[in-house]
Amino acid sequence: MATFKILSKYRTSDTASSYFCSSLEGLSKSLKLSPIIAGVTLLSLGNGAPDLFSSIVSFMNDGTNNIGLNSIIGGAFFVSSVVAGITSISISQHERKIKKSSFIGNVMFLILCVVCLLVVIVIGKIHLWGALAFFFLYFVYVCFIFVSEMYVREEKCLDSADIVIDDSLDLPIICNMKKAQELSYELRVPLLVNKGEMQSGKQREIFYVLRKVGYVLELPLDLPRKLTIPNVSQEKWSKSFAIVSITLAPLLLVLIWDFFGPESSIWYGFSGVLGIACGLLVFFTSDGLHPPKKFNFLWLVLGFLMSITWTYILAEELISLLVAMGLILGISPSILGLTVLAWGNSLGDLVANVTLAKTGGPGGAQVALCGCYAGPIFNTLVGLGLSLIFTTWKAFPSSYVVPTDSSVYETIGFLILGLLWALVILPKRDMKLDKFFGVGLLAIYSCFLFLKLAKEFGPH
Repeated sequence: MATFKILSKYRTSDTASSYFCSSLEGLSKSLKLSPIIAGVTLLSLGNGAPDLFSSIVSFMNDGTNNIGLNSIIGGAFFVSSVVAGITSISISQHERKIKKSSFIGNVMFLILCVVCLLVVIVIGKIHLWGALAFFFLYFVYVCFIFVSEMYVREEKCLDSADIVIDDSLDLPIICNMKKAQELSYELRVPLLVNKGEMQSGKQREIFYVLRKVGYVLELPLDLPRKLTIPNVSQEKWSKSFAIVSITLAPLLLVLIWDFFGPESSIWYGFSGVLGIACGLLVFFTSDGLHPPKKFNFLWLVLGFLMSITWTYILAEELISLLVAMGLILGISPSILGLTVLAWGNSLGDLVANVTLAKTGGPGGAQVALCGCYAGPIFNTLVGLGLSLIFTTWKAFPSSYVVPTDSSVYETIGFLILGLLWALVILPKRDMKLDKFFGVGLLAIYSCFLFLKLAKEFGPH
């Protein structure tokens, strides 16, 4: 059971990093989005895809709503405390400062999101219009980021003094997926030998065998996605896979989103004919060395759509496994969502943010710490917002009753405590990322975790 859970989590995250982000990067270039808007929209979507779809799946199925709510809140708490704390401790010896205005703006907006969510939970129900308002708060945040950045740029144009923080990095971009992807790939195979010490033929042979074993283990997980997700990036272009994926993609869409009722056979036939026609078109109009330049936007949209489909499928499997684990082990599924699911969805943030902070200089530290608050903002407003929109739409014109328990209030209380700690301590310490700030955040999360585990496993 645990093995299937790990594999499902890995596949969900890997689909987001390998396919979803590739399509998003291409769409960003095609739409000519500014780095600011791309950072808080498409790139945020790429980084938050596992959280987003896990939340949507859990809310769409009765009995698992608590998992989605707890995983979003738990993930926000983990990233804003543990990830921020470890990031701060990892660069404490450099005494790097971050911009006060950007930091306070992100933290205050996250507090606003949490307070709005708390109001919804206290009321106990939400209407469709309330869910839409909660979701559109994210667009208010995007506008806030855009206006703030434009204001900072104007100030820099007027100020001829040297700027310590690089402007190109002074963005709340919370997705460093390529770096995280490279690191996660290195971790897939046990590092039994040091690359710099592989001098003997025996060591090279061992490393070669490990790489082959890793490839064989990955093949059953990766091949179905390669056969159904079109990828037109230059480095991953394959005409053979492109033909097969464009042929099978329409059929898989109809198979997964089977809501056509008695007319489903007609749709299966139509999707099959459409797929074959598209496959033949690609066969005769593309070459084996370069992705097609014509209709590139349509390729990207289809890749985006198929990535969403696969992420949704894997998230649904992951939620089912969590429920099964809860029943077998006698652990509340909401606790599993608050811990296991939240931790798993946030490990990418931990790897990417710490790496960026350590290797990106002062600007990297700025982006990494802002990401610890911008990421939870996206997951809360967009992930939870979309989940509430779908569920309130099903309940319309009635209101949707929000599933809650006492643990949600405890989590939100500790989350706000961690945010207040950051809001008070960092400005008092001249915006320096040091051990005191980081250890304080870790201590708050440790107290929370101890309390939750004591209540779950202690005498009742």
